[in-house]
Amino acid sequence: MELHGNNLIGFASSSAGDSSFQARNPEDGAALAPRCVEATTDEIDHAMTLAAEAHVQLKARPRGERADLLEAIAAAIEDLGEPLLERAHAETALPMARLTAERGRTTGQLRMFAAVLREGSCLQARIDHPLPDREPLPKPDLRQMQIALGPVVVFGASNFPFAFSVAGGDTASALAAGCTVVAKAHPAHPGTSEMVGRAVVDAVRAAGLPEGTFSMVHGAGHEVGMALVRHPATRAVGFTGSLQGGRAIFDAAAGRPDPIPVFAEMGSINPVFTLPGALSERGQQIADGLSKSVTMGVGQFCTNPGVIVTLAGEDSTALAERLAELLEEAPTGTMLHAGIAESYAHAIDQRRQMDGIEVHSRAEPAAESRAVPTMMQTTAEVFLEQDELREEVFGPCTIIVECRDQADMQRLAHCLDGQLTSTVMASPADLEQFAGLVSTLEEKAGRIIFNGYPTGLEVCPSVHHGGPYPATTDSRTTSVGSAAISRFLRPVCYQDAPAALLPPELADGNPEGILRMVDGEWTRD
Repeated sequence: MELHGNNLIGFASSSAGDSSFQARNPEDGAALAPRCVEATTDEIDHAMTLAAEAHVQLKARPRGERADLLEAIAAAIEDLGEPLLERAHAETALPMARLTAERGRTTGQLRMFAAVLREGSCLQARIDHPLPDREPLPKPDLRQMQIALGPVVVFGASNFPFAFSVAGGDTASALAAGCTVVAKAHPAHPGTSEMVGRAVVDAVRAAGLPEGTFSMVHGAGHEVGMALVRHPATRAVGFTGSLQGGRAIFDAAAGRPDPIPVFAEMGSINPVFTLPGALSERGQQIADGLSKSVTMGVGQFCTNPGVIVTLAGEDSTALAERLAELLEEAPTGTMLHAGIAESYAHAIDQRRQMDGIEVHSRAEPAAESRAVPTMMQTTAEVFLEQDELREEVFGPCTIIVECRDQADMQRLAHCLDGQLTSTVMASPADLEQFAGLVSTLEEKAGRIIFNGYPTGLEVCPSVHHGGPYPATTDSRTTSVGSAAISRFLRPVCYQDAPAALLPPELADGNPEGILRMVDGEWTRD
C-alpha cells in the first residue's frame, strides 16, 4: 500500500488543509514519509455530517450485516500482512513479536464483537405484555431494547497502535452497537493508522454499507480532536491516553449545549500490596515477577505496577534489594516517541529532588529516546504527603512504599485515587488477616488481581478494564471485553407500539431467536 497521508472522509481521500506533519522513527528521530495533512474545519464537518446521515441508515440494517462488516475488517487487517507490522515498528519501535500479537488481539476483538452482535443478548430486550383488565388501571404493552447512541469519535492511543487505535476496541464496540465512527489517528503512528483506516473503508464499501459509516482524520495538535468532540453530530467519545488529555476532552464534552458521554481511560498507578506471608514464602519470586512486569513494553502499559506497598521488615528490605538489582540489570528501551521519553525523564528527575525518596537506577543512556528502568523507595508518610508520588509515571518505573504496620497500609489504601487495577500478593493467612484491605480495594479499582501481575489483560466477556476516576471518566464501563458494547447503547421503550413498527428483536415469536426478558423471565421462546 502506497501511503498518501490524507484524511479518509467517507469513501474519499481528502487533503484540503495547509498544515501537515510527519511521523518520526523513535529509534533515530528520522522523519517517515509521507507528510500527513491535518483535517480542516470543513473536512471535520463533512466527516461528522456523513456519519450522522449514515447512522440513520445503519441502525435500520440487520445486525448480521454489522457482524459481517466486523469480520471483514478483521480479515482485511490480516491481509495487510508484514508491511503493516513493519510500518508500525518504524513508527513505535515496538518489537515485531509484540506487534504481531497485538494485531491478533485486534482482529480477535473484531470477531468477538461480531459474535456478541449475532447472539443478541447485549440488546437487553425486555417485554411486558399488557393486562387490559387489570384494576384499578390497565397495564400497557411495554417493550424495551438498547439502540445505538449515534456517531462516535474514537481517539487512537499511542501505546497500542492496533488494539486501541483506528480499528481497536472502541471502534469495534461502537460499530457493533450500530454507531458510525470517526477516528482521529494518533500523530505518532499516522502511517499505521492510514493502512488500517483504508482497510476499514474498503470493508465498509464492499459490504454495501452507507458512506460515512467510518471516517479517519489526522491532527498533530489539539484543535482537530476538540473540533470533533464539540461537533453537534457527535454523540459519544472513546479515548485512551493521559489524564490531562482525557480531562480536557471530558470538560469540552460536558461544556457543550448538549453534553455527551466521554469514555476515557487515563492515569493509574496500579498498586501492588505485598503482604507479609507472601513475602516470607516467595519474596524473591515476587521480585522477579515484578521486574518483568515493570519493564514489559518499556513500562508503557496503562497497567504498569507503579507502586509496591510492603510492611517494613527484613523481607521488605530483601524485596527492595532484589528488585533494585534486577532493574539495574534490565536493558534500556526505546519509548514510543520523543514526547513520552522526555516526560519520563522529567518525572524521574523531579522525584530525585524530593526529600525522603531514594532512587535506584543506572547512569543515563546516551540516546534521549531510551528509558532507564528505575526503582524508588520511600515511606507511607512521605508517599501520602507528596501528591506527585500518587501520579502515574509512564515508563519502566516503580516505587516501593514501606508501611509501619497494618493500620498504616490500610490508611494508604484508603487514600489512593481510583485505579484500573490493584494487586494483592498474599498467603491464605494474609487474606484472613487483611480482609479489610481487599474490601477497601474494591472501592478503588476496576480489577483486583491475587498473586499475579497487572500487566497482561485477557480479552473475554468477564474482564473489566476501567475504574473510578482518574483511571476512567466512568467507572461503570469497560473498554476491553464484550461488555464494552454497552458504552455506545441506550435504552428505548416502546409503549403500545403497532407490531409493524417494532424492531424484530422485540417482535412476538422472537424471530431473531435472542435471549429476552418476557414478563419477568429470561427466555429464548
